[in-house]
Amino acid sequence: MNEEASYIRPGLPRPRIALAVVLLIATILTTTAAGAAYRGVDVFANPYDMVKGITFSFSLLLVLGTHELAHFIASRRHGVYTTLPLFIPGPPIYPMIGTFGAVIRIKSPITTRSALVDIGVSGPLCGFVMAFFVLAYGLTLSTVVPYAPTGEALAFGAPLLYKMLANLIIGTVPEGHEVLLHPAAFAGWIGMFVTAMNLLPMGQLDGGHVVYALIGRRHRAFSIAVALSLVVIGYFTWPGWYLWAGLTSLLGLRHPPVMDEDVPLDGKRRVMAAVALAVFVLTFMPTPFYIV
Repeated sequence: MNEEASYIRPGLPRPRIALAVVLLIATILTTTAAGAAYRGVDVFANPYDMVKGITFSFSLLLVLGTHELAHFIASRRHGVYTTLPLFIPGPPIYPMIGTFGAVIRIKSPITTRSALVDIGVSGPLCGFVMAFFVLAYGLTLSTVVPYAPTGEALAFGAPLLYKMLANLIIGTVPEGHEVLLHPAAFAGWIGMFVTAMNLLPMGQLDGGHVVYALIGRRHRAFSIAVALSLVVIGYFTWPGWYLWAGLTSLLGLRHPPVMDEDVPLDGKRRVMAAVALAVFVLTFMPTPFYIV
């Protein structure tokens, strides 16, 4: 038995299903309502028109569910006990998206650096792949319309990958026009945003797991530097980075130690970490939201 396999604990408890199912059903309803609101439906006045939000709900939950399910499978593979993916319903009123995302709760220690990398990158990479296809599909159904300003409105930033796909699928947008995103494309954009936020290399985010696996005890100092960098970025771009830096700091910038801390990572895990860094670059937006 190799060193990594020796840490795997057989006979993990079966995760509880009831709570996960209830939260999933609630989130399907709230994201469907939010998707209908994105298309201009007043779901309180016309509840039957909520069906217009099904495409958005399905696309978004497909991306978020793929992300968390990949974490779950990687955790079970390494003998780490976790809950099933738990979706968190949110306000179904645009510009809210009907959910605060999805999580899995880790209930036993992650004992090896290799497991940290596998569990840390599995969610963002699998979610990224799904978001890529959802975004590409949605862009094929999006339309270019004349720009018609109606006062202040919320606009969304464009990560590098979005710009590449939009140029390839839609082409150059004429002056005085804008892209009206199909609900699936909007869900794909959200998937890119979620991927980048999770891959921030700090604390116990997915990116933080990878950083700890790479540099060990220096992780906390690195996380503090990233948090301070977010404050600086927030000053020049999006003030929401202040909140994210503060929230992540409150949750903890220190990472629990692992048993094989002095064992170097193998080449495969270093490649996975490099791929995660590339995905972060492709999906990160200094200004995710702004007013026009």
